[in-house]
Amino acid sequence: MAEAQIILSHSRESGIVAIASGEQYPWAHTALTESGFQRNDDGVWHLPAGGAQTTVVDLVTCAKRHRTSVHTSSRRYIGDAARDLARLLPGQWHASVEIYAHPAWQEDLVPWIWDSGDLGRAVQSERIPYAAVLTDAAQGTTLLFIERPGWQLDYLVGGFSPEGLEGGYGDPHAPRSIVLPPFPGRAAQALTDRYLPAYEQAVHARQTAAIAAVLGDIRSEHDTWQALNVSGRYSDATRLSAAAVGASTELFLDHAWRRFLTVVDHAPTLLDRCRPCRSRSAEHARGRRSRLGSPTATRSCARPA
Repeated sequence: MAEAQIILSHSRESGIVAIASGEQYPWAHTALTESGFQRNDDGVWHLPAGGAQTTVVDLVTCAKRHRTSVHTSSRRYIGDAARDLARLLPGQWHASVEIYAHPAWQEDLVPWIWDSGDLGRAVQSERIPYAAVLTDAAQGTTLLFIERPGWQLDYLVGGFSPEGLEGGYGDPHAPRSIVLPPFPGRAAQALTDRYLPAYEQAVHARQTAAIAAVLGDIRSEHDTWQALNVSGRYSDATRLSAAAVGASTELFLDHAWRRFLTVVDHAPTLLDRCRPCRSRSAEHARGRRSRLGSPTATRSCARPA
């Protein structure tokens, strides 16, 4: 593959659009500029309305002078595909395009992709010069939407790590990315019915595991601190001074509080996802209370809503 490439596709609003790629992508930028293209804020190039009618042949000729190859995509512009999908998803989703012109920029995605399927593998092993990011700010959900490598029509979509939680590709709690068809309606239905519920369940499990791990660490440190204070001696039997007891207490409280911040961050979200258990009907509940002869306490289920 050439060190610099220009990928052409068609946009519903802008007509022919171009994306530069490759280790020497500035060569492609030069060819596009000389051919009359202008770059948007998102890094996508387009011909301005009313500008000179540059033809693809003109661009290819100019690109050759700058050692850049030109390729025409068989797909429509990814920004259009992502926006059409976002409009059909429940909630308020926003779609934006990201360009990874230099291969090293793509590598920056790897630690943040929270996936156990094809998307994570593709980001690590396939060249992905551009993608779209789908964001639901209200729910704090961010997804990566790419053209499926090796396929003419399909797309892949998967999630980024939830805010405040570490976990990239291969994390045991990570959801599995899914393949989306090129039809917006069917793609939105698959994302709504399959992926988003799985993503929410995965976030719930990841937050639960994070809180359990932190509480386990705090409990272990407390047991160690308590044993130290009860015995009044270090593990080598050296007697503790009053100053040492105070220092160990201060150290334990400091560490415990910093770890407990994870609980503060994630417990409210977990509680919001929980809902009280309900009996099958009001009649059933009344009958049960009547049989028992006293009101029953409402129980709380730790299940995602």
